[in-house]
Amino acid sequence: MKTMKGPAIFLAQFAADQAPFNNLNDIARWAANLGYEGVQIPSWDGRLFDLKRAAESKDYCDAVRGVLSQYGLVATELSTHLQGQLVAVHPAYDAAFDGFAPASVHGNSVARQEWAVQQLMYAARASANFGMKAHVTFSGALAWPYLYPWPQRPAGLVEAAFDELAARWAPILNAFDAAGVDLCYEIHPGEDLHDGITFEMFLERVKDHKRCNILFDPSHFVLQQLDYLEFIDLYHERIKMFHVKDAEFRPTGRQGVYGGFQSWVNRAGRFRSPGDGQVDFKAVFSKLTQYGFDGWAVLEWECCIKSSEQGAAEGAPFISSHIIKTPERAFDDFAASGTNAAANRKMLGLK
Repeated sequence: MKTMKGPAIFLAQFAADQAPFNNLNDIARWAANLGYEGVQIPSWDGRLFDLKRAAESKDYCDAVRGVLSQYGLVATELSTHLQGQLVAVHPAYDAAFDGFAPASVHGNSVARQEWAVQQLMYAARASANFGMKAHVTFSGALAWPYLYPWPQRPAGLVEAAFDELAARWAPILNAFDAAGVDLCYEIHPGEDLHDGITFEMFLERVKDHKRCNILFDPSHFVLQQLDYLEFIDLYHERIKMFHVKDAEFRPTGRQGVYGGFQSWVNRAGRFRSPGDGQVDFKAVFSKLTQYGFDGWAVLEWECCIKSSEQGAAEGAPFISSHIIKTPERAFDDFAASGTNAAANRKMLGLK
């Protein structure tokens, strides 16, 4: 067993046009003052980071590291959630997702996808330049509009969607392999990879690619009513990243998993600050530690009730209190008898 690293914080939900959230230096100082030891960087946010420069220049990466190190921080991983979403977009979502890309490719799904793929290629090289071991993204979705089987799905529809999804991601996975970096898909509603079964369908089509891995976020499983602890048992060998994010699910006689088109605060399932929801984080940290997860425990703050300032301030001590320092020796070593092979055979009644 190994001790995981942390606490760290994902900066995406905090970046803003106002100080101290509008540049890397100031947001780093803010995070360090709250007790964080690492920051996960949203690669699309130009206020904080230049992904293309990071891919092309180790000197730039060293400069970023220098900014963070003056506050005792490290860059844990990079994120391409928004760009990954654009690797595969069903036409029903074209207008909604155009805003994730530069204006120059709006209204042109082919150009937008090419831009997204290039962004992922940059991310592979940038992660390698930082010496990072993992990177997080979204899979995108072609089959998501057909999640509920009504009208009845034509035979082969989902299979064709996953075949295409795998074909689009295969060269990206190969690029991450060449860079020596694990590509971790955040298993997330709205993505074709939204639970264990869909991840398996994808993994089979990319031929069990060793770089095809998982960011574990239990909050999304609470909202699906999926057993997030058994998920760790099933997929721990592929879990390379971890978001500490909470959620609650309180169904009523009026709504359930689908939420009735209500706002987040009025949904049966909603995201909460860590400790305010229903995730059993003691069990989550125990299982991840049991299986040897030694990556970063990263706060991803989303809550429909609590302010981001309070959530961030509470997040670092929450994570620190849950990180399990693994033992250097077994708890029952005091009772070791010092037996050898011959003594063992004698204890068994063997000659």
